[in-house]
Amino acid sequence: MLADKDRIFTNLYGFESPFLDAAKKRGDWDGTKDILARGVDSIVSEMKESGLRGRGGAGFPTGLKWSFMPKESDGRPSYLVVNADEGEPGTCKDREIMRHDPHKLIEGCLIAGFGMRAIAAYIYIRGEFVHEANVLEQAIEEANAAGLLGKNACGSGYDFNVYVHRGAGAYICGEETALIESLEGKKGQPRLKPPFPANVGVFGCPTTVNNVESIAVVPTILRRGGAWFAGLGRENNTGTKLFCISGHVNRPCNVEEEMGIPLKELIETHAGGVRGGWDNLLAIIPGGSSVHMIPKSVCDTVLMDFDSLRAEGTGLGTAAVIVMDKSTDLVRAITRLSAFYKHESCGQCTPCREGTGWMWRVMERLTKGEAEIEEIDMLLDVTKQIEGHTICALGDAAAWPVQGLFRHFRPEVERRILEYKKQHNAA
Repeated sequence: MLADKDRIFTNLYGFESPFLDAAKKRGDWDGTKDILARGVDSIVSEMKESGLRGRGGAGFPTGLKWSFMPKESDGRPSYLVVNADEGEPGTCKDREIMRHDPHKLIEGCLIAGFGMRAIAAYIYIRGEFVHEANVLEQAIEEANAAGLLGKNACGSGYDFNVYVHRGAGAYICGEETALIESLEGKKGQPRLKPPFPANVGVFGCPTTVNNVESIAVVPTILRRGGAWFAGLGRENNTGTKLFCISGHVNRPCNVEEEMGIPLKELIETHAGGVRGGWDNLLAIIPGGSSVHMIPKSVCDTVLMDFDSLRAEGTGLGTAAVIVMDKSTDLVRAITRLSAFYKHESCGQCTPCREGTGWMWRVMERLTKGEAEIEEIDMLLDVTKQIEGHTICALGDAAAWPVQGLFRHFRPEVERRILEYKKQHNAA
C-alpha cells in the first residue's frame, strides 16, 4: 500500500480549497523557478529516469515523448496540449484533479512546456466538465496575477501562457490528432500519421499531447527526484496511479495507489470489497470500457500495471476498474458498450463506421439469444477485420470488449442461443 508521504494528489477529495493559497500550503509552486533553472535537458532526463508512462491509456514513456520535440526552432513555435477530454466510460480521475488540485496541472504545464521549448499550453477540456473548467480558469487567472504564468513566469525569464479550450463532449476528441483538429476549429476526426504531432501538430506547429494526470505529477517528480518516483511500483511500471473503482463494490471511489498493487487488494482495501463478498465477483473490466474484461480467476492474482495486465490479454488503460458481480448480465453490458462505440465513431474509416453498427446489431440479437451459434465466430471474425485497420484506436476499442466477452464467457452466449431455440421450437 502507498504511504501517505508518497501521495502526489493530497487534495484529491476536495477537503481543502483548490485555489492558490491552499495549493501553496500543499507544496505547489515551491521552488518552481529553481526547477526551470536546471535547464531543458536536465528536466527531460529526470523525467526519463522517473520511468513515468503516459496516464491516458497508451502508457508511452513521457520523457521520451518530450524528447521528440525539435531542439532548434525552424521559425515555428512549439505547443503543449493537455488532453482533458476524459470520455472513456468508467474513468473520472482527471476531472478530480482539475476540480480539486488544478494548480498541480497548471504548474506541470509550465514545467513540461519549458522542457519541450513550448510557448503555450492548451488544456482541451470535455464540454460537460463545466465546473472543472471554471475552477481551472480561475486558478490560471490567480497564477497569472501572482506572476507564476505569463511574461517572465516565476521570475525565470521564460514567457508561457496556459489556455482552457472547451470541447463539445465527443469521445473521439480524446484521440490526440482528433483533439488537435477540434482545437483548430475543425470537425474532430483523427489524422493519418505520419506526420506525427511532434513535427506537425496544432496550427501546423510541433506539438506534444499529454494526459492531465501525466502532466500533473511532473512538478512533484522534479521536486522529489526521478529516482524517488522510479522506486515506487514495479520495474517499467513505476510510480503512483489514480484508480477509478466503480460498479458492484461497497464504496466506489477514486484512489491514488502504487502501480503494481494486486487488483484484489485494491478493491478490498479502498472500495470496501465486492458487493456480497469476493466470491460473488463475476468479472472486472480493469482499464476503462475499451479493454478486455477478465474473469474472477484472473482477478484473484493479477497486478494492476501495464505489463501484468497485458500478459493476461487485457490492459491498464486509464485504470478505470469496473466491477461486475454475479447479478450482471454480461452480454447486455457489452451490448451497451457496443452501442456507445457505434454512437461515438467519427465515421471516417469504413471498418469502424460500418463495423461498429454491425457489431452492435448482432450483439442486440445475441443478448436475447436470437441468433445461430455460427454467428459468434462470424462476429469474432468481424472484430478482427476492424481491429488494427483504422486510422485511430477507436476501432480496436470497439472490438476488444466483444472479444473479451467471447474469450471468457462464450458458454453463456451459447446457452442463450440454445435456450431461445428451445422455447421457440416448443412454441
